[in-house]
Amino acid sequence: MKVPKDLPNPAWLAFGNHAGIIQSTLDFDYFVGRQQPSIKAVVGVQQKVCRYFFGQREVLIPGYVSLANVPQTIKDEVQLIGIMQSGRRVYQSAVQAMEQLHELTAGFIFAEGVTEQDALKLRQQARERDVLLIGPASVGMIAGGNFKLGAIAGTTPSQIAQTATTESGNIAVISTSGGIVNEIITTIAYAGGRVGYAVAIGGERYPVTTPVTIFEQALQDDTIQSIVYFGELGGSDEYEIAELYKQSANKKPAVAYIAGIISEKFDTPQQFGHAKAMAHNQSETTSAKKEALAAAGIQVAQTFGDFETAIKALGDDRPLPEVKENELMNRQSALFVDRISKEGSDGVVKILDQDLLSYTQERSLSRIILEMFMGKKDVSPELAEFFDVVLRLLVDHGPQVSGAVNTMITARAGKDLSSALAAGILTIGPRFGGAINQAATNWLTAVNDQTDPNDFVEAFAARKEYIAGIGHRKYSTDNPDPRVAFLMEKFDKGGRYTGFAKQVATITTSKKGQLILNVDGAVAALLLDILETNEGLNPAEIRDFIATEFFNAMFIIARSIGFTAHYLEQKRLDEGLFRLPDDLIISAED
Repeated sequence: MKVPKDLPNPAWLAFGNHAGIIQSTLDFDYFVGRQQPSIKAVVGVQQKVCRYFFGQREVLIPGYVSLANVPQTIKDEVQLIGIMQSGRRVYQSAVQAMEQLHELTAGFIFAEGVTEQDALKLRQQARERDVLLIGPASVGMIAGGNFKLGAIAGTTPSQIAQTATTESGNIAVISTSGGIVNEIITTIAYAGGRVGYAVAIGGERYPVTTPVTIFEQALQDDTIQSIVYFGELGGSDEYEIAELYKQSANKKPAVAYIAGIISEKFDTPQQFGHAKAMAHNQSETTSAKKEALAAAGIQVAQTFGDFETAIKALGDDRPLPEVKENELMNRQSALFVDRISKEGSDGVVKILDQDLLSYTQERSLSRIILEMFMGKKDVSPELAEFFDVVLRLLVDHGPQVSGAVNTMITARAGKDLSSALAAGILTIGPRFGGAINQAATNWLTAVNDQTDPNDFVEAFAARKEYIAGIGHRKYSTDNPDPRVAFLMEKFDKGGRYTGFAKQVATITTSKKGQLILNVDGAVAALLLDILETNEGLNPAEIRDFIATEFFNAMFIIARSIGFTAHYLEQKRLDEGLFRLPDDLIISAED
């Protein structure tokens, strides 16, 4: 377990949306000249994207409810984690990360209040998986010029600049205190020194990684020339460090300070800040620890002022690096996020990052619609073909349907195209055209829950609910819907969602001939299979996709063409205001 100080392309996941830590990480990335943020996703949030700044530019970091929802492409590149959730969620998040992130090398736990039992179990599992896990109650770790993991080295651009951690160095800093570790780093920077890496162990009584682990790495690391250690009363870490240093053949200059000497002035043991900072016996006192370290040959400061003096002696009078932290001040978030199109400073409009003219000349209208609806250009040929066919099939289904009727009535009332089209579209809902989304939800849930088709049908019957995607007022087993037959013949590849929908239809049509798989249900099932098989989406990603109402969007865009055509036809005919004949209305007295 080592601090991975030379990662070519650091990549980490943030568990919890801690604004200060995440933004400071991006600022560090920007200062060291990285082209992209090292934080690849935020886990444990409801929002799909988390908005931050990379330099002056606002960026969107993907957000996921759980680690299971994170795409495998992101998981495969992650080497670091930061767990910034509540103490009760730490154990589960850490274990899942170690199980699912195969490139994971290190991480930190920010939360306090992690149980001693969980901390000790994490210590064992981290050792077994060779993962350096710092904390609980840690502000993180930093490798000079390489990566920043946590609040360590500051959370504002000016604080980061003052620590000179944007450059690599040769001094290792180990501290049980998060606040003091930043003081030490800054002191080193102003003395002209540079930090190779700094680690805040955390102040809990049972940290996942003990100080001696980092101290041993520093002794063995050829790039580290000196070590600074800050400890506190309580525990026995310093005795382990003293023994390690005494036995080491490579005795690098090491400076140490142990806080808490005032506790020895009290008649009874006193608790000082951290859970660990309490001397239960003589061996855990500050004085005893100082004596042990000094006896091993480590330079031990008697006062904090002497400690600062000793730290400054490690510097070599280099000036602070030139970091333009002022350019990161006064950043302002945009009012909207829109990745579909934009107008550049040159006035050229771009769609999906391609200029309008070249984008539209290279694609058919259905392809343009699909890519804009998806928000990306890399869609499979199978999805593109299916989308095009569905648009054409759904463009119109006669003037008798409710949406077309409402459009025509509004047109004959003398209203404009926008009003008439809106009247038709507003008719779309669960009983007319708007059932594709619900059908997709039903098929997706049932298949992934391994629901038996008979149980599925009976559950709806017991609730006296219609099954979205099943049934039609015009078509039946004796008069099949030609659209469904065509879609099935062309796109049914034996997918599990289409198979389930067909099984349900077999059951429902045995009860009543009109309870067929309708076009809504067929489109939903076939599209689910294409998204899973050809687009490579997992069930959680498909569920998120459904939530955008993409399925219903196909019907709305297609049928808007038909509604517009009916509006224009009524305007051409100009038959005047429509009124229902009296004999078509039944009054209460009848």
